[in-house]
Amino acid sequence: QVLILKGLKQEVTCLCPSPDGLHLAVGYEDGSIRVFSLLSGEATITFNGHKTAVTALQYDHLGGRLVSGSKDTDVIVWDVINESGLYRLRGHKDAVTQALFLKEKNLLVTSGKDTLVKWWDLDTQHCFKTLVGHRTEVWGMVLISEEKRLVTGSADSELRVWDITYIQEGKDPDEPESKKSKGSSLGTEENTAEDEMLELDEHPEERLLKCSKVGSIMREGRDRVVTLATDQTGKILACHGTDAVLEVFSVLSKEEIQKKLEKKTKKAKKKNKQNSEGEPERIVELSLQEEIHRVTNIKASSKIKSFDLILSPKGELKIVLLLQNNVIETYNLNLSAQVPQAVRTSRITIGGHRSDVRTLAFSSDNIAILSAAAESVKIWNRSTLQCIRTMDCEYALCSLFVPGDRQVIVGTKTGKLQLFDLASGSLMETVSAHDGAVWSIALSPDQRGFVTGGADKCVKFWEFELVKDESSVQKRLSMKHVRVLQLDEDVLCVRYSPNQKLLAVSLLDCTVKIFYTDTLKFFLSLYGHKLPVLCMDICSDGTLIATGSADRNVKIWGLDFGDCHRSLFAHDDSVMYLQFVAKSHLFFTAGKDSKIKQWDADKFEHIQTLEGHHQEVWCLALSPNGDYVVSASHDKSLRLWERTREPLVLEEEREMQREAEYEESVAKEDQPVVAGETQGETGLAGKKTIETIKAAERIMEAIELYREEMAKLTEHKAICKAAGKEVPFPVNPILRAYGNVTPSAYVLEVFKKVKSSELEESLLVLPFSYVPDLLRLFNEYIHLGSDIELLCRALLFLLKIHFGQITSNHMLVTVIENLKKTTISRVSETRDVLGFNMAGLQYLKREIEAKDEVTFFADATDRFEEKKRKRKKKEKMVLGMV
Repeated sequence: QVLILKGLKQEVTCLCPSPDGLHLAVGYEDGSIRVFSLLSGEATITFNGHKTAVTALQYDHLGGRLVSGSKDTDVIVWDVINESGLYRLRGHKDAVTQALFLKEKNLLVTSGKDTLVKWWDLDTQHCFKTLVGHRTEVWGMVLISEEKRLVTGSADSELRVWDITYIQEGKDPDEPESKKSKGSSLGTEENTAEDEMLELDEHPEERLLKCSKVGSIMREGRDRVVTLATDQTGKILACHGTDAVLEVFSVLSKEEIQKKLEKKTKKAKKKNKQNSEGEPERIVELSLQEEIHRVTNIKASSKIKSFDLILSPKGELKIVLLLQNNVIETYNLNLSAQVPQAVRTSRITIGGHRSDVRTLAFSSDNIAILSAAAESVKIWNRSTLQCIRTMDCEYALCSLFVPGDRQVIVGTKTGKLQLFDLASGSLMETVSAHDGAVWSIALSPDQRGFVTGGADKCVKFWEFELVKDESSVQKRLSMKHVRVLQLDEDVLCVRYSPNQKLLAVSLLDCTVKIFYTDTLKFFLSLYGHKLPVLCMDICSDGTLIATGSADRNVKIWGLDFGDCHRSLFAHDDSVMYLQFVAKSHLFFTAGKDSKIKQWDADKFEHIQTLEGHHQEVWCLALSPNGDYVVSASHDKSLRLWERTREPLVLEEEREMQREAEYEESVAKEDQPVVAGETQGETGLAGKKTIETIKAAERIMEAIELYREEMAKLTEHKAICKAAGKEVPFPVNPILRAYGNVTPSAYVLEVFKKVKSSELEESLLVLPFSYVPDLLRLFNEYIHLGSDIELLCRALLFLLKIHFGQITSNHMLVTVIENLKKTTISRVSETRDVLGFNMAGLQYLKREIEAKDEVTFFADATDRFEEKKRKRKKKEKMVLGMV
């Protein structure tokens, strides 16, 4: 592992590296995009524009622009250099699945789950063509053959291929394509009907290109395309569905197509000579299947989640696969071989489980953690977080450390109890304990045995014993079944009271029954949950029992009379696990809503929420000393939480929770409407967030301070005039903190600190009463020639959104006139400086290129000589060995 890029709490949904390989754009579940520097590992830019998860990200070929698509159906183009949003494109009716920039033209093509492929002209920001040739969702899309062809993958086994003809190239758009029906693998009437005009032209007079279907490449997979991608050269096309097979295709270049055509033409001429002269010559054409031919299929060890590939200059294809079972595999494919075969070169499998962890346990010394899933039991060192032992097991549902921490017992879905020795990592014994799944296991407080509850409506009591093994002299640990308690319903959870007098059993009929341990006589029944109790625990002093149910509630009961002290609405989904902290009445719960919560069973208060998991939390375990919590989730992660020495103030926690809720409600609010702008195809890229509101508030405060200081200055001048002498002027402490700057300079400082990506949204929520002052200040700043680019951007945006009010205000006429003069002159000066610098850089570039041409030949001869020397040295070594 080389680097970890630390994000926020949200789940990562999309990744895209920049063309220079120095940055990585990351899309999150909440719609935000962060651009990380791969050199420093820091997030340099944050974009907020989407309401829901980002589903597609793509840089243009220079890396200056980034396009993002989301589940909210919007496509946003971002300016990476200026760190701001350019515009929002609306048109898709469902989630956007892919977005691609064209290198040569300023065009964008997007696909969505609404079965449409849309072409956008980025100069005018409108959709000028919509392809409607798909019957199902378009899941993937790539450009091949120097952007002259588009390949789309949908929910069937066809990869549809489209020819792109640019109108500017002088081709008649209405001319029938000779290639149109060529190579169609279907050849049916249904397909030829599809081949007709498969697009809706929204602006026929502004058509920039023609996109017609050439045919289809058939995939072997019958399910939907999950990922469709090419390497950087565009020579290799690969795709996979929801299975474990990656299909690899080769795309012929122009030269290769020409060579193949020449060979075919020669063969055809020979045939024509052999045939009778009366027959007319056939036109030789390459079929689509010959231009895009299948190379091989790569079968991975599990279902593929995503992949990437790179073609080395030597012609070797390197492929990396991320699998559904938490494994990364790399394959090499030699394309020059007669029959290319993929060879698996490496795989990353260290650490985590291949499936969801269903049970966790802490050792009695707080050092080791047991986690068990469908295929293995793993033992982890808590302090180093390293996996120290992996043992194969059956589907595990519950587990415990045997006293002494040298052995572990795992209860399985098939009803078996498996005993493992940690020193050797071997399975010591397997006992068929129940006829159904073993749902729960609990160690007896005297540590001499344990109890299990299963789906066969039985609670079984076990004792540890030492038995003599035939193979060795020493005795080994075993388990002996001593008693059974037969019940009317499936047992979901069992727990001992700390004094071992009582046994609590949770049943499928939504009740918890409590029995005396010695006689197995019935003592209490706790009923009140609407759905089965999935988890429960008894506190260390034996006075309280807490039960967590699938009805999302946690109930706290007294163990003396079985009375319900309080019912708490704990989670937004089923409560999956519950455990008390040792020697206290605090307990933790884990829910299917991906949250872990801490509660106080005496005051019936929610203490804190631990957010980190992205999907259902299946189980958790507390260390015996109560300092650590480990949790396992459906997101394939184990998370370790540590108790800090920092005091927890409940009021502060409540306040933070209220703030978070307020921020969420702000993000969900309707976006402010821009005057004069209709809800058409385009819109502003950003969205209103708590950061943009805070930025607007900071600008307002700065203008208020400027107004106050200007009023004080006027008053001070009047006092000085009346007194006939200079009176010292009191400096504002804020201005003094900024180095005794003027009030207007302070406003500019505050304005410059607003993030570039949040500028427009901040100005949008700024009340108009502050705009006149801002315009006067802009005039002053532009006249001084500072930050022309930023000020012009803000000025033009303010004029756009407040056009009506500004033009109708007579007080602002002179301000606007002055702004007009100063802005035009300063922008012209800036443009001249930029032009001069550009010319200078181009001159330097030409000089360097001229020098490089001279040194290139010298380098080439040096390299040739070096290779020659190495070859001779190698030959000598070989001869010496022989």
